[in-house]
Order: sequence, then structure tokens, then C-alpha cells
Amino acid sequence: MKEIYTEIEINAPASKVWSILNDFEKFPTWNPFMKKISGNLQEGSDLKAFIQPPNSSGMTIKPKILEYHAGKELRWLGRLWIPKLFDGEHSWITEEINENKTLFIQKERFSGLFVPFGSTLLKNTKAGFEMMNRALKEEAEKKIIN
Repeated sequence: MKEIYTEIEINAPASKVWSILNDFEKFPTWNPFMKKISGNLQEGSDLKAFIQPPNSSGMTIKPKILEYHAGKELRWLGRLWIPKLFDGEHSWITEEINENKTLFIQKERFSGLFVPFGSTLLKNTKAGFEMMNRALKEEAEKKIIN
């Protein structure tokens, strides 16, 4: 089993960060890693996402939501090909530091027979998480102009 763990402090309320993460229609406008995502946010539902790690042409994944706690956590299980070859359990977690600061955690645990051979994919995926985290921070910290 391998794990990728990233986190970033965002100078915005957790509710704002979460609203950006839940607005799938706007992902193409700000997210350099997860370019498209769709589906219903409820446990047991399937999502469809197009991810593009750096140095990759990208891929469509169809994960199943394992856990959803609005405003706190989204966790899903994605698979390449068939179960137990290359599975990834992905999480987005927001933790309120104070009313105007949020810790965003993005992590994924990989398991399966092909994981030992996926070091380049894992390295590129971690870089993609970090790109997304920075873009989320920038999007959440934008000043509201009336």
C-alpha cells in the first residue's frame, strides 16, 4: 500500500472552501488537475472525473463515494481496470483552524497488485494534488468585488 498526503492552509472560511469543492460545474475554470467532475454527492453514488496529472494525457475515472459529510469530508474509491489491481481511496477533508482559516487535506491510499509498478504515476499524482491545492487556495482567497 502507498499513500499520497498533501495539505494546505487556506485563508478563507471552511464553508467557502467546501462550496468551491462542491461546485463541480466550475472545476474547469480553476482546477488544473481535476478538470471535470460530475455526479451526486451522496454515499453509494458514482462520480465521473477527468484527471490530468502533470506529464500525462489524463484519464477518466468513475469512483464510488464511500463517505460524504457535507462541509467536512468526501471519500471515494476509484479503480483502474478491475478491482485489486490498482485501487485508490481518495479523500478531501476540510478542518476549520479558525473562522477565516481552513486546513485542506487531500490524500489517497493506493492498493493492489500493480501499485509497486506505479511510482511515476504516484509521483505525478502527488504533483497534481499540490497543483490543485494551490489553485483551490487561490480561488478561495479571491477578494469579493461588488
